[in-house]
Amino acid sequence: MKVILLQVGKTTDKYAIQAIEEYASRLKHYVSFQIESIPDLKSTKNLTEAQVKAREAEQILAWHKPENQLVLLDERGLEQSSMHFAQWMQKKMNSGLRQLVFVIGGPYGFDQRVYDAVKERISLSKMTFSHQMVRVFFVEQLYRAMTILNGEPYHHE
Repeated sequence: MKVILLQVGKTTDKYAIQAIEEYASRLKHYVSFQIESIPDLKSTKNLTEAQVKAREAEQILAWHKPENQLVLLDERGLEQSSMHFAQWMQKKMNSGLRQLVFVIGGPYGFDQRVYDAVKERISLSKMTFSHQMVRVFFVEQLYRAMTILNGEPYHHE
C-alpha cells in the first residue's frame, strides 16, 4: 500500500520542511510514502471563503478515485491514541488498499462537497495548529505507527 499526504499549499517553514524530510526518510523503511501538494490559489483577494473552499475542493476531489481511499485530517474527525492509529493503519494495510491518501485542507478547511464525498476523518487534536505544524505532526505519527507495528522501541507506553 502506498500512503500519500495530500496538502493544500506548500510547506514553507524551514523547521517544518526539515522535520518532515526526516520522518519521510525514516518511513521509507516501512511503507511507500509521498507528499503531494495542491498549489495555493492565485488572486484570492476577491474571493469569499466559500469560493476558496469550493476551488480547493475541485482539486481535492480529483484524487477521489477507485484506487484511492481518502481520509481527511480534520478537527472534527476521530481522535485516537497512537496505538489505536497504528492498529487502524494495520487494518488499512491488510485490506488490500492500493493508495491511502490523507488530506490536509486549506486555511478555511474543507468544502461541504469534500465532506460529503469522503467519509473518514481523523483528528490529530482538539487544539488548532498551523497547517505547517499539522504536516509535521502527521508524518511523525505515521512513522510512530509504523514503529509500533514493527515492535520497535520508538514509542513508549
